[in-house]
Amino acid sequence: MIAPQAYEHSMQASPLLLAAGSGRTGAVHDRRRRRLFFCSALAGALVLAFWTGAATSARAQNIALQTASGGVTISGSNPNWLAGFGNVNGLGLGTPGAGVSLITSGVSGGVLYTTPYTIHVAGAGGGNRAVVRAYVSTNFTHPAILQLQSCYPAASCSTASSYTILPTSAAAEIDVISIPGVLNANYDGSLGLFVSNLSGAGAFAGADSATITLHTYAWNGSVLQLKDTDTLTLNSPSENVQTAVQLLLASAGGITISPASDFSTSFGSVNGLGIGPAPGLTVTGVGGGVLYRTPYSIQPTFASFSSATGTVKVYVSTDFGHPTILELRDSPDNVTYTAISKLVGSQTNLTSTAASTTPITRYLGLFVSNSNGLSAFTGADSAILTYTLMVP
Repeated sequence: MIAPQAYEHSMQASPLLLAAGSGRTGAVHDRRRRRLFFCSALAGALVLAFWTGAATSARAQNIALQTASGGVTISGSNPNWLAGFGNVNGLGLGTPGAGVSLITSGVSGGVLYTTPYTIHVAGAGGGNRAVVRAYVSTNFTHPAILQLQSCYPAASCSTASSYTILPTSAAAEIDVISIPGVLNANYDGSLGLFVSNLSGAGAFAGADSATITLHTYAWNGSVLQLKDTDTLTLNSPSENVQTAVQLLLASAGGITISPASDFSTSFGSVNGLGIGPAPGLTVTGVGGGVLYRTPYSIQPTFASFSSATGTVKVYVSTDFGHPTILELRDSPDNVTYTAISKLVGSQTNLTSTAASTTPITRYLGLFVSNSNGLSAFTGADSAILTYTLMVP
């Protein structure tokens, strides 16, 4: 086959040579030569038209990454794109960055941050459609803490189970847009970032980044041909893993503990003789009155700390209005109860070995005096306990 460059030259030269031979001496020989040359050029042009038409539809296939509605900003220029998740933590606490959503349900060992993005497909047409595959070409420095995942199409990416881990090898790259491929248009996928809630050995807090490589292939119904390579580097902004702590209280078979902006509970109607305790309470006699008792659960959670354990303390930050009649006490075993400290600088230590995500059962006691006379009291009263979780 004649090289394409020769075809192009023949098509430009032939009409001029043909016109130059008309009406001149010796034109027979020239016309024959030029006529043959013209025919050769015409044949070449026909071959060229067929060959280049097929090649152009495949060779031009490419993608551009764009900011999707509700997604993080994608910048850069073809074929190197930039984006990032910004501040993240393994508990998903706080408000995610602009364009980032959070999935906590169904995620084991951490949380999943997600963002939609747009793939603009161009050059796909005829019998050649675009197929897009991806892998992590430069992984995070801390792959046990951060992991990239992919989901397509974005409309189906609201649950953790919809996402697939992006491999770190080109040989194992996975489909984003799978066979039979797509034609020219915008297509939305979703990128997921798993963030571990690990603390202790192997934990990490700080900035990290990774790069995803996307390959665009032409699919003609039987063969895939690589046509375009793009990268998405997640360093604008980088993924900044932050430490996070959370302390929750919950019922543990005793009285109800209700969450709000803070937690609340009620011992209901009490008396110095322990008559008629509310459901979930038990009563035992102690010196000077009775003790109403209930189990409850302390639930510490923390992520990205170098220590695997923390300390939980408590104190009475707002005391009862009648502290000689009512007193809050604590027990680790529902047997031995001690008065809870009322000093912020000397709080009652509940445990120094709190492990993240491991509930701690404690027992809260309310002492009610059986005194009579001038110091006696009847009526409503309340107090506030403040709990503190500290992780080195």
